[in-house]
Amino acid sequence: MHTQPHLSGDKRPWPWWRWLLVAAALVAAEILVLILLFRRPSASPAVAPMPSSTPAAVASPAPGAPSAADMQGRIVKAKVLAILESRPITLGDHPQIYQKARIRLLEGPLAGTEVVMDFGKRQTLPSKMRLEVGDEILVNVLQRPDGGLVVYFMDFVRLKPMLVLFAVFAFFSIAVGGWKGARGLLGMAFSFAVIFGFILPQILHGRDPVAVTVLGSAILLGITLYLIYGWTLKTHAAVLGILAALVLTGFLARYFVDLTRLTGFGSEDALYLIQFSTVRIDIQGLVLAGMLVGALGVLDDLAITQSSVVFQLFATDPGLSFRALYRRAMTVGRDHVAATVNTLVLAYTGGALPMLLLFYVTNEHPLQVLNYEFVAQEIISMMVGSLGLIAAVPLTNLLAVWLARYHQRLGKWARYLGPPDRGGDHVHAH
Repeated sequence: MHTQPHLSGDKRPWPWWRWLLVAAALVAAEILVLILLFRRPSASPAVAPMPSSTPAAVASPAPGAPSAADMQGRIVKAKVLAILESRPITLGDHPQIYQKARIRLLEGPLAGTEVVMDFGKRQTLPSKMRLEVGDEILVNVLQRPDGGLVVYFMDFVRLKPMLVLFAVFAFFSIAVGGWKGARGLLGMAFSFAVIFGFILPQILHGRDPVAVTVLGSAILLGITLYLIYGWTLKTHAAVLGILAALVLTGFLARYFVDLTRLTGFGSEDALYLIQFSTVRIDIQGLVLAGMLVGALGVLDDLAITQSSVVFQLFATDPGLSFRALYRRAMTVGRDHVAATVNTLVLAYTGGALPMLLLFYVTNEHPLQVLNYEFVAQEIISMMVGSLGLIAAVPLTNLLAVWLARYHQRLGKWARYLGPPDRGGDHVHAH
């Protein structure tokens, strides 16, 4: 009679307070890393602001304000000290609130300088958008020919609530997932390190975006999956399945991008990138790279789940034949594919809701709207990513079944591949 593996010895689960300490330590470490990665030295030069639909406001200098010659084009943080005036106005047919606020610059050579800023006087604002005392905002500081300061409102500072949300996310990841949740957070940190430390810099240096993304994805997967799930046959099957599906997704993306003649210039972001980049960037390749990265995260979940299903089924009944094991695991895989593809479609749809409104606010035929590049690009990304997900299930399933049944055929090399699975792992299935 086959028995399920269990933890050996008299090891006991950690008490809740230890998990609480681990969670607090990792949350603090992750927040510290994020602050160090993304903090901006106050004296470093900044790129001139890009055109935006965010409303701009002109400021009048407070008495005694210093020169802003060295602040030309700088985007800095400021704090709203007081609302001097607030009244409803109408721009065109749009009612909104006009405000005059006193703000204090918090960064740069002019830190501590107070200026009076008009807000909502020249451009249309969302009806609920207004300044409040204590708000931290981003402003662009310029100098007029007469020496006066001009301050353009750029955006609100959102980092503090985002850090609070991240802390809550990290805490519950560890509280619910235990050590696996902690390893997942470390894997997420490494993913960001690969993306921001390797993929993006290499693309900005003029390297091929597709080649850089595939190489970076392979490094990312090779570290994060083994960090989270260990050196096991289950992880080997998942990594090989993801890489195979990623290569297939790349070929499909290249073929359909060329077939549909996507250039990558369907969005304003591409135009800004060309304008401010100092090297020539392959924008079409950037579209392909975006498709690969978009599919990578879902491929991760799909492949590791499918591999887990195979090894759990085999552990339950080692007498299953190759065909029987493959078919039983594929039953779960089909359900997972259906749920994941639906998730992918909803994720793309949620991100493209403003774009979908074009079908209702324009008088053009829906098929003509679908033909626009920025619309077609999103649809092709969704379809290519879904095809990669569908392919990942049978590929990973085949590799996992072979490793589960026949890994001993590798002889002395089999012991270097690790155990089939690590005790205490659970199957994640939809």
